[in-house]
Amino acid sequence: MPIILTTRDDVNLDTVFRVAWKRDTVEISGKALDRIAECRAWFLRLIESDPAPVIYGVTTAMGELASQRLAHDERDRHARIKAFAAATSFGEPLPDRVVRAIVLARLTNFLEGNAATTPRMALAVAAMLDGGAMPTVPSAGQGGAGEILALYPLFAELTAHFDLEVKERGSLINGSPCAAALVADAALAARRRVRLAQKVFALSIEAFRAPLEHYDAALDALWGDEHEAAALRGLREFLVGAGDGRRNYQAPVSYRIVPRVLGQAHRALAAAERAATISLASISDNPVYIPPDDAHPLGRCISTGGYHNAMATPALDDLAAIWADICLLCDRHGSKLLNGKVSQLPDLLMTGRHWADSDGHGNVGYVPMAITGYLEQAKLAAQRTFIPGTESAGAGQDDVATTAFFAWTKEATAGRCADAAMAMLAMIASQALDVTGRAPPPALQPFVEDIRSLVPPVGDDRVLGPELAKLAAWFTKQVFEA
Repeated sequence: MPIILTTRDDVNLDTVFRVAWKRDTVEISGKALDRIAECRAWFLRLIESDPAPVIYGVTTAMGELASQRLAHDERDRHARIKAFAAATSFGEPLPDRVVRAIVLARLTNFLEGNAATTPRMALAVAAMLDGGAMPTVPSAGQGGAGEILALYPLFAELTAHFDLEVKERGSLINGSPCAAALVADAALAARRRVRLAQKVFALSIEAFRAPLEHYDAALDALWGDEHEAAALRGLREFLVGAGDGRRNYQAPVSYRIVPRVLGQAHRALAAAERAATISLASISDNPVYIPPDDAHPLGRCISTGGYHNAMATPALDDLAAIWADICLLCDRHGSKLLNGKVSQLPDLLMTGRHWADSDGHGNVGYVPMAITGYLEQAKLAAQRTFIPGTESAGAGQDDVATTAFFAWTKEATAGRCADAAMAMLAMIASQALDVTGRAPPPALQPFVEDIRSLVPPVGDDRVLGPELAKLAAWFTKQVFEA
């Protein structure tokens, strides 16, 4: 059944998951269509009033010509201009699910009449989500003040089927549906990635025989932070039935701070979910139509900076940063597990069920080196995103660029590095359990079985790269599979 959209609050994270990730269709309710038509009629009366209001792109020209008033007979001709050839971005395309999320987010401005567009345009945009192939939208080269370099190619084919009327083109290409979709996509992925991190570090804790007091329920209240409490509960969930014979002295710092670091992951996730929830329901059109009230019987249309989403980028940056920190913990845990003097695990020749050569650890011992490589890639991707200016490009009034595309690309890169690092730590922890003949806690047994189906326990020396690549891809699939 299609998802029925009536108000802008109907566009939320759950809707994005269903429409963008699971490819459900949408339908605009009759109530919403009536409201769209009503606001369109008021808007048309508004621009016909005397004196005509100054409305960007409607009663004035666009861009550097914003000061140029359009004569009455020029408005329709100006509206029909299809300057979509001006789209110059190219390169790696955004994933299909992200493009679908952008189209869904575009409907937010329409549902309550704030775009002042026609019902036919709202229906045409909704129809893009009926299951057909989505237009190609590049992820690179997005340096515009708003999101027109992405929205132009997204809606170019749609507008080819219409003679555009006043305000319709602007209602498609202005606003910030891309930022809303990008931070929503990252938040949905982060939910799964954080869950995977809980499993991986619980498995590492068990493999290392770290004292369970480091994750005691008393800390939930003592630390006083809801996100760290969630991390502690998540670790304890997977450690129920953990084995005995644990060390009776404290584990290294990298083991004791796991709930603190994962607490930050939960905190970054919550911030991303909040940014996505607000952004998806936000009216970001420029100019935006405000329906009639007592002071404005025909409504009003005002110019805003709504197309610049300032909350999405910091949320994406925080996610990228925590993925880099998780890579760091994977690096430290892997090295500690392989150091027999620290882990108290077998540190012998890799023959039969043993896992080291005369220098230390055979081919398993080289795995932390690969984790280090992914850690450094994640750290490079996790650099803070600052607002770039575009004045040097001679862009006239468009002197500040939007940032969400840059931040999303970096977050996605750092996230995949975390997937790879967690996959390698999970493999090392699985190996440690196998070498010592221990079973994982019951809640982790299916997880370990999945790991070993792709990277069986290492007996004789073999090339692990291809197997680890499959395991890393499996981790990423768990993050993104609908």
